[in-house]
Amino acid sequence: MIRVSVVGAKGRMGSHVVAAVEGAADMQLALALDAGDDLTAISPQNTDVVVEFTVPSVALGNVLTLVKQGVNVVVGTTGWTEDKLNQVSAALTEAGNPDQSVFIAPNFAISAVLADHFARVAAPYFESAEVVELHHPNKVDAPSGTAIHTAQGIAEARAAAGLGPVPDATETDGGSRGQVIDGVHVHAVRLRGLNAHEEVLFGNAGEQLTIRADSFDRISFMPGVLLAVRNVDGAGHPGLTVGLDKFLDL
Repeated sequence: MIRVSVVGAKGRMGSHVVAAVEGAADMQLALALDAGDDLTAISPQNTDVVVEFTVPSVALGNVLTLVKQGVNVVVGTTGWTEDKLNQVSAALTEAGNPDQSVFIAPNFAISAVLADHFARVAAPYFESAEVVELHHPNKVDAPSGTAIHTAQGIAEARAAAGLGPVPDATETDGGSRGQVIDGVHVHAVRLRGLNAHEEVLFGNAGEQLTIRADSFDRISFMPGVLLAVRNVDGAGHPGLTVGLDKFLDL
């Protein structure tokens, strides 16, 4: 049995994680902690894997504390920058346990992971590319971590194919052209009634390809969470891993 503790257990996502862990035949819930609880209660004596689902403002501090506690961590909170990822890597090195793992997922939905993968495959074949992400208005970060990850992957694939900048004659836009991530425009929509959605738009002269992933309910993220927990338990993926695609046969 994999002993799983959940940080952010009373949140929108954390409560679903608690239920998913309790329903998994190969897992048992160790501790369910929320804001204000002492993370040092989590240790290798009671926990194999921690699932962290909180908010971007506290996630880094939580992960660094959990690394010091000597446990493996699966992170669903978004808002990770290169600097924050470097701090996690440094903490793992300082901890000195070659088997310890931290996994960070821009998105746990299998549909979103596949859409991201397909976007990387398609990117070298199109002159234009843009990303639109659509979420509920309670989401605190924009653009989403998923959209940032997708844009970075598109940019890497375009660079590897020797493509130049995406064509755009806009001179002044007042912010309407969205955030530019590695040369790819990313647009964020916050609308009541939405959950989590992403469109990747590719264009050539006379043709367009649209890749869209829709998560209508938070339960759609749970198979990915459980997959991540199973992969970081033990020594199969030591160090820092980013992206659920690393655990899929793509």
